[in-house]
Amino acid sequence: MWPIREKSLLPFGLPDGSAPPLLIGKLAEYQTLGFRRVVIVGNPENEAEITEATASFAGMDVRVVVQPVPRGMGDALLCAAPALGEAGGQAVYITQVHDVVDADLHRLLISRHQANPAASLLTGYEMEEYFPGGYLIVDADNRISGIIEKPGAGNQPSNLVNIVAHVHADAGRLLDAIRAEYASDAPGDDHYERAMDALMKAGAPYVAVPYRGGWSALKYPWHVLDVMNAYLAQIKGQHVAESAFVAKTASLVGDVVIADGAKIFPGAAVVGPAYVGRGVIVGNNALVRGSMVMDRCEVGYTTEVARSYVGEHVSMHACRVLDSVFMPGVNFSAGCTTANLRIDRGLVKSDVKGSRLVTGRDKLGAVIGQDAFISVDAMTMPGVKIGANAQVGPGTHVVQDIRDGQRVYVKQELVIIDPS
Repeated sequence: MWPIREKSLLPFGLPDGSAPPLLIGKLAEYQTLGFRRVVIVGNPENEAEITEATASFAGMDVRVVVQPVPRGMGDALLCAAPALGEAGGQAVYITQVHDVVDADLHRLLISRHQANPAASLLTGYEMEEYFPGGYLIVDADNRISGIIEKPGAGNQPSNLVNIVAHVHADAGRLLDAIRAEYASDAPGDDHYERAMDALMKAGAPYVAVPYRGGWSALKYPWHVLDVMNAYLAQIKGQHVAESAFVAKTASLVGDVVIADGAKIFPGAAVVGPAYVGRGVIVGNNALVRGSMVMDRCEVGYTTEVARSYVGEHVSMHACRVLDSVFMPGVNFSAGCTTANLRIDRGLVKSDVKGSRLVTGRDKLGAVIGQDAFISVDAMTMPGVKIGANAQVGPGTHVVQDIRDGQRVYVKQELVIIDPS
């Protein structure tokens, strides 16, 4: 996710004008569904942030445990075992905060579990085209007999892709099966999947729950735009806070939220679906469309923000922010542009851990880390990423990723000719 630091704490705007971090919004959702105990598995890098973010969450018993080394989901569950209590027969719902699905799926799983507490339930996302994930092997009654990882196009045993929204009827039995897999010293990090496969072969009833609703997963930084769109789709109508100011000659078009204290100046336009956070200034003749602009940002005179996620306290001045992700505190100066389209109009690629990945997007601008400063008239090429606290000098064309804290600029030879 570099240069994004902690994806579970990214805020996303809601129709009521609030913008809770993703994790907190999920906890509130689980609370309304009736959950009372939650165990969050973090890592040494995010433990303190997650603990602080959840400390004031009331109404549920929320515990944070740490997986010291990333050894797969099975090991993560073993780290959570002491907090789960491992009571025999206790049911557990396993999900990932960075998988954004419809609340209807959670309700469906709960109702199916209540109707048949002895069966374990795995969500199968219905996909007609091939997807490089794990496929459920099911019979006519949706009883699962196994999971095949990445079978290859044309070899899918069903149209149900396994996504991590699982209800296990007996947490203790599941944890014992995971321990047995780790004791076998088998290679890979799919011990959780192998444990489920072993339980299925031993006769434990596993049933697929087909699902066709929304599903957005935060795996790479550009996926922030997919999750943003999922939340923007929840906005219906126009919601303007009483304390917000919208000039008479400003335009609000479509489904938009204008939060407390925001100011939309003359000539500006907000075109939905769009979310404008608390205290945001949208300056004269500026345009925000298909985007989320978080709290206390400045969308300066004639700035265009299109299909982009903009974090808190970002300053933008007479610039163009297209199909991009900005973390908090970015300064995007006058005349700057995020180029979002390749010359050949092909899919945009981006570097991740030394590999050149196809993003699946034909339009993608830049991903810019926290507190980066982009000077006047700088331009970023499609798919580049700029690290936290980096500085880009004036007039620079950024054609490759810039690491955290780096300073990049172009040298200019100044030629002065006196009049003869």
